[in-house]
Amino acid sequence: MTTTEVPTDRLGANYYKLMAASTISNLGDGIGVIAYPWLASAVTRNPILIAGVAAAQRLPWLLFTLPAGVITDRNDRRRLMVGSNVVRAFLTLGVAAAVMLRQDSLPSPDQAAAGEVLGTNVGLYLMIVVATMLLGMAEVLYDNSAQTFMPAIVSQPNLEKANGRLWSVEMVANQFLGPPLAGVLLLLAFSLPFYVDAATFAVSAALIAAIAATPRVRTKPAAAADADADAGSGTVISGWVGEAKQGFVWLWRHPLLRPLAISLGLFNLLSNGVFAVMVLFAQEVLQTGSTEFALLMTGGAAGGVVGGWAASSLADRFGDGPSLWIAVAVNGAMTVVAGLVSRWPIVWLTFAVSTVFAVLWNVITVSFRQTVIPDELLGRVNSVYRLFGWGMIPIGAIVGGLIVTVSESFGWTRELSLRMPFLVLGVGHLLLLAYAAPRLTSAKFAAARIEARAEPT
Repeated sequence: MTTTEVPTDRLGANYYKLMAASTISNLGDGIGVIAYPWLASAVTRNPILIAGVAAAQRLPWLLFTLPAGVITDRNDRRRLMVGSNVVRAFLTLGVAAAVMLRQDSLPSPDQAAAGEVLGTNVGLYLMIVVATMLLGMAEVLYDNSAQTFMPAIVSQPNLEKANGRLWSVEMVANQFLGPPLAGVLLLLAFSLPFYVDAATFAVSAALIAAIAATPRVRTKPAAAADADADAGSGTVISGWVGEAKQGFVWLWRHPLLRPLAISLGLFNLLSNGVFAVMVLFAQEVLQTGSTEFALLMTGGAAGGVVGGWAASSLADRFGDGPSLWIAVAVNGAMTVVAGLVSRWPIVWLTFAVSTVFAVLWNVITVSFRQTVIPDELLGRVNSVYRLFGWGMIPIGAIVGGLIVTVSESFGWTRELSLRMPFLVLGVGHLLLLAYAAPRLTSAKFAAARIEARAEPT
């Protein structure tokens, strides 16, 4: 396998092309964050069905992640990213056309916010579920390819800086610019946000296509060859199952990546259980319209910008392990606070604070994976890791919807039932902290990095 030396003094033109592409596509994602749940709330008020849309979007992380890892390691990662965005552009264009055809029969955004929706528009609801699931599959392949592509265009010492800055601009586009723009577009036409979203994917694909082709980063270490022999029969494993198993075995045997993946899965389950019913909580408890809801969802962007630029400094100050513990504790506390208040600006603040530390978690853990996982296994091991982490998101979404439904079945008020996911899942972070603290320590991070550098190339 060909090796290459990536310049260490600067991030480079390829990195900035990737940043521009990610910024534009994340602007579209930010529009979709508002447009899809608002569209769902216009066709049904059932909390389980609303949560089902969020679950459908994240279900591919549970079902498609392992095949995506094999695809990523078998193919040119840049071309996979281009193809994924082209597919997302066409799918979103199809959603836009379907919504435009049914636009006259849909309630206005303000009517949806007021709950003026009777029954469920089954046909449109099923279209939303299918489209979000297919978009989720394309997102899985794109994200896995993008994370495994980064070490080919950025030197190892610059990975934390590169990832942190990328997340900062993505947060600005995704949660600060996209949601308010979606609120404005929704006032003009229900279909308009989806047309704009489709255009952002097309532009992003063109920018990624302009990135210079880059060879793989390093040769196969002996440790990876040993994993080949242990994961199947002989030293050469054929077939997708064997290749996926190879990635699973490598991660499961790693003393730090295994508990890190489990912790991320629980973290995402707890965090996303509340977001599955957020649109109903915002409309019925916080009394937001489409514009206020869009502004509410920018809270994460403010925290994301701070977290992205400060992550490497915070990690140096507190250490890798304590930084992750703080992230869990702060997110739990902010979730409980959000569930207790009734004013959306306060909830906005909880989102901002939570996201500072959520981004800190991401910068540390993604950079760590890019450092210690062999390049030729990076796609598969990364996919297994994300199976643990992101595969729990649809489960968390269903849990959030079930908490509301079960609470109402006990005769509790609608308002209290919509608050319960925040309270229950916020407290659940304490249990996660008890699991993570003794297993995710700075000493273990340092030892794993030293071991990875010592492996022959």
